[in-house]
Amino acid sequence: PLARQFLDYEPGIHVSQLQMQSGVTGINTLRIYNPVKQGHDQDPDGTFVRRWVPELARLPTPLLHEPWRAGAAELDAAGVRLGRDYPQPVREPLAAARAARARLGAALSTPEARAESARVLREHGSRRGSPRRRGTRRTGARAAEDGQPDLFARDRGD
Repeated sequence: PLARQFLDYEPGIHVSQLQMQSGVTGINTLRIYNPVKQGHDQDPDGTFVRRWVPELARLPTPLLHEPWRAGAAELDAAGVRLGRDYPQPVREPLAAARAARARLGAALSTPEARAESARVLREHGSRRGSPRRRGTRRTGARAAEDGQPDLFARDRGD
C-alpha cells in the first residue's frame, strides 16, 4: 500500500497530494514533474544521489541526474556501465512527459471528464472564496463575528 512508501505517511496530506501531482483530481492544472529538473533543483551538488545511489557517486555532478547522457569516457572514468551497474532509462523524460501530457489533456477535455470535474468542484471545492482571495482579511471584531480568531492582531483591543 501507499503508506509503506513513506516515512511520514499522513493520509490527509499524501493521498490528496498524490492525486493532485498525478493530475487526477480534475480541478487543478495538469502537473507532470520532470525528474531530471527536480534532481538539479533539489540536489544541485548531488549529495543525495551520491549517498543513496552510490553506483553513480563518481560521475561528474552535472551528469548525476541523467547518467545516460554521459559519454563513454565519463562512464568509464566513473566505473559505471549503464544497463549493468545502473539501468538505462525506460523513456526519455521530456518525450515521456510530452506524450503523457497530450494523452491526459485529451482525456481531460472530453465532455465526461469536464462534467466530472464540475461535479468534484461543486462537491469538494470552496463554496465561497476565502477572505484573503477576495482581497479582505477578517480581523478584530469582524473575525470574532465569524467565530474566527484574529491571528494577526497585536493586542489592539479589537
